Amino acid sequence: MKIGFIGLGNMATAIIGGLLREGTVLADGTAVTAADLIGSAKTEATRQAKADQFAMAVTESNREVAEAADVLVLAVKPVFFPAVIAEVRDVVDERTLVISIAAGLSLERIAALFGRDENALRLIRCMPNTPALVNAGCTAVCLGSGATAADEATCLSLVESFGRAVVIPERLMDAASAVAGSSPAFVFMFIEALADGAVEAGMPRAQAYEFAAAAVAGSAQLVLETGRHPGDLKDMVCSPGGTTIEGVKALEQRGFRAAAMEAVEACVAKAKAL
Repeated sequence: MKIGFIGLGNMATAIIGGLLREGTVLADGTAVTAADLIGSAKTEATRQAKADQFAMAVTESNREVAEAADVLVLAVKPVFFPAVIAEVRDVVDERTLVISIAAGLSLERIAALFGRDENALRLIRCMPNTPALVNAGCTAVCLGSGATAADEATCLSLVESFGRAVVIPERLMDAASAVAGSSPAFVFMFIEALADGAVEAGMPRAQAYEFAAAAVAGSAQLVLETGRHPGDLKDMVCSPGGTTIEGVKALEQRGFRAAAMEAVEACVAKAKAL
């Protein structure tokens, strides 16, 4: 099975790295190797970098990728979708599974760019996030009405190669894009702010980043592995009259939760406007 990537940026790199790193076996029993991959990018520098990194075939022609691919991953920014799809739509047929990783573009809209009804296109929307680069991604998956059960299995085997995947209805994709796709930026800001506080208290910056990042990673793992409510886990740390509850109070006084909620709302609104 040939897997093609139009666009070889961070997300495509994460997917390709996951596929090759994990020795992914697809639903049909096919083990993915570099020989199964082909990708296109605008610049020669990007193409050469990915060819060197993954030993995969690269080309400047999006059309060549689409013609070769059994699974075609559209990994370009949403603004480029009309031009890219116009270039390849006549070589994408009923045998091609199309996977989009663009925020804000609905299944219906993507199908329309192909000049087809959604039922006539094997299409799946995915929203990975940047932790996929370190095999810790969380990907929202939404199936188009033309996608088969085998398509779903193929897609999940791809995205689970670099983390976890959750199948959701399309009405939740904008929320998933915000809470999984955009939120790493918020978390990085939080880590930076925690480290700044430690630096202010006298800790060397490199050590401060290590402590802050490890605390965030461990806390997230605790939520996922225990299944306990985050508020319950927060209460475990807050001893009566202790230091942590003072910090929680300071965050609440400055609207910490409301700011986080409003950040997600802003991302959802922007996704709907794309």
